[in-house]
Amino acid sequence: MATTLIEDSVEIAATPEQVWSVISDLRRMGEWSPQCKKMFIFGGDVKLGTKTFNINRSGALVWPTRSKVVTFKPNEELAFKIAENKTVWAFKITPTDAGVQLTESRTAAGGQTTKLSSTLVDKVFGGETSFEAELAEGIRETLGKIKRAAQA
Repeated sequence: MATTLIEDSVEIAATPEQVWSVISDLRRMGEWSPQCKKMFIFGGDVKLGTKTFNINRSGALVWPTRSKVVTFKPNEELAFKIAENKTVWAFKITPTDAGVQLTESRTAAGGQTTKLSSTLVDKVFGGETSFEAELAEGIRETLGKIKRAAQA
């Protein structure tokens, strides 16, 4: 069973608009994420309903996924759902006195993913515990890179 919610946050000395310009450019996800190496965007600009084809990598393992933007609130929140495992990845921007707090999360509703995904995580990725620890570390790394880009 998957962890229902994996998330982390970072304080960024930037405006919501500056942070939004970074996170909403999904074509650049490969610059931020250590696992999602490339997102191909279908249909032009990113908006609610936009579909993507993603190339992911962990060590020597490379695999494709597809996603759909399920939340698109400029300067507030962006989320996309992965077709293969039904998880939702989200970025939420919350204004603070010093700029914004950016939270990245991965949600598996009810701790459930697809049978195929849970089997692959167990048999190929070394099990749920180590795979999710890698995801949590990846979220921290992604947030740090987004912070540096937004403050540049």
